[in-house]
Amino acid sequence: MGRMNAVRRWRDGGGTLRIAASGTHGSSTYGSSTNGSTTYGSSTPGEPPPSIPLEIAASYRARTRGLLGRDGLDGALLLTPATSVHTVRMRFAIDVAYLDRRLRVLAVRTMPPGRLGRPRLRARHVLEAEAGAMERWGVRRGVRLEIGME
Repeated sequence: MGRMNAVRRWRDGGGTLRIAASGTHGSSTYGSSTNGSTTYGSSTPGEPPPSIPLEIAASYRARTRGLLGRDGLDGALLLTPATSVHTVRMRFAIDVAYLDRRLRVLAVRTMPPGRLGRPRLRARHVLEAEAGAMERWGVRRGVRLEIGME
């Protein structure tokens, strides 16, 4: 028989998000944001990319709850499997990155509260963060992400 692809079994929990090396990076911007959460910027050339705290929502219950009822997020939230999101009843704007099964970014959008995102056909995962975070981290179309599980 042919080679079997290793299937990653996602489960709710924590982890770390890293942006895989993809050419040029901006300068580091670590510090505090206006709401008191920590910001994580792109690394400079020659340095490893920063580790960003990550919450993983793989169960139906965790994906349904998502960021509802929160006032902010330190790091990012990965919804898996997911092809679209909404910001109905959310308290803050978010950046949304649609990822394929190899964790390559298909598209990045900023969504204000009260919106419905359209489904992305090739998306397998959705990464959410506070508005502006993905630009600081260097997350853009074509970039591949790496996830470390705790």
